[in-house]
Amino acid sequence: MKSRIRTWCSAALALTLGLTLLSGPTSVQAAGNADYNLTGFSQGNTGGGSISESDTSKYKKVYNATDLAAALKKNSGVKVVEIMNDLNLGWNEIPSAAQTSPFAKHNDALTHPVLKQTGVSKLTIDSFNGLTIFSANGAKIKHVAISVKRSSNVIIRNLEFDELWEWDEATKGDYDKNDWDYITLEENSNVWIDHCTFNKAYDGLVDSKKGTSGVTISWSLFKGDDGSANSWVTQQINELEANKASYPMYNYLRSSAVGLSKADIIAISSPQKKGHLVGSTSFESANANLSMTLHHNLYKDIQDRMPRLRGGNAHAYNIVMDATGARAAKSKITSAKAAAISSKGYHFDIISNGAISTESGAVLVEKSVIQDVQFPVRNNQTNPADATYTGKIRVTDTMYSLDGSSFRGSSDTSGSPLSPVPAAVKGFSWNGFSSLPYSYTTDDPATLNARLTGSSGAGAGKLTWSKDNWLKTSY
Repeated sequence: MKSRIRTWCSAALALTLGLTLLSGPTSVQAAGNADYNLTGFSQGNTGGGSISESDTSKYKKVYNATDLAAALKKNSGVKVVEIMNDLNLGWNEIPSAAQTSPFAKHNDALTHPVLKQTGVSKLTIDSFNGLTIFSANGAKIKHVAISVKRSSNVIIRNLEFDELWEWDEATKGDYDKNDWDYITLEENSNVWIDHCTFNKAYDGLVDSKKGTSGVTISWSLFKGDDGSANSWVTQQINELEANKASYPMYNYLRSSAVGLSKADIIAISSPQKKGHLVGSTSFESANANLSMTLHHNLYKDIQDRMPRLRGGNAHAYNIVMDATGARAAKSKITSAKAAAISSKGYHFDIISNGAISTESGAVLVEKSVIQDVQFPVRNNQTNPADATYTGKIRVTDTMYSLDGSSFRGSSDTSGSPLSPVPAAVKGFSWNGFSSLPYSYTTDDPATLNARLTGSSGAGAGKLTWSKDNWLKTSY
């Protein structure tokens, strides 16, 4: 891989300038409101509409779990839900009055000291046609997995999701038990997730399944843990460190057989494993309906699935995949340590994948930035010799850097490090149409890092707007 990148290193002084911009100051001029118009596959999504706060039957201000349960109960008639403050929604945190549909108890926490106390809830938003959920102040929602089912014209804006990860001893680090995703979309049409922040989760961050169509995720921040003194991951590792005998996997990683320090384990545990799974079952007939647009999103230390598509169509433009921290953490696992870990059947590593298309799905990545992702573009994850498992994926005018080597260009340029692996490349074409069914405007990728990390960039709490702006879809 490195040799393929280095063939391009002397190609352009302009690229060097572009990367300097990427690593420079993050302050940017505030973007115009029109930059936040709804576009992509969810174009035409009306959400709940511009409902007046005075219409208390359709506009609900939510201060607690009981309010939220009433507003999101099936057939409630509510069109707009304004989250007024942070909400702790673990099963043991919500009152008995809220422990009913649409809330349900989720899988029990087994290792995280906080989640063992708070519990975890599942919140199901079912059969809504026209719904906007937003916060004017970037409120944080914790300890809950949200499932949106059989709904249309749903908008979720300016919310932060947090504290839904724990150390996995039960499946030896395979993270295959709790099924905690912040948001799962099933059998929906037209869902827009905008200006939201997603912190580290046990499973996925936003997954789209069962033929969900018309999804746009924009101006959102997806990030791993920062490993600071009281971070979510650090709290978990402190618990394991104090009780090593109760946690065989952790104890083994800390033993002389592997030799990882507590700080090493925090660093390796901090990146988020999965981003977006689009289509959960191979060759499911409904996969043909899948459609998702990702734009102006920042993926900070996400290891995989930006996105991972089975069938259908996905379009990613002006996104940043920055895995710099994850790649540095991976270097702590030497080949000898990796062999010792796998010898016991444990899974403790960092993977490094970017955008993935399989099973004839079509993914276009354009004018984006990919930093320190080892396998930025993949087209088969099952059997490279079997073309039925291979997807169509193309990259255009994207900046790629790995271990100090740099490239700017497309996937179809000879010798490009952005050429799909590991299967023979399938010619790119959309599924079901010849060109994208919406218009959009792109930015120069050299400006993206500064823009998305700036004061009006990606994530919740970045925009200070009047409430009515969060109900609009164009400006």
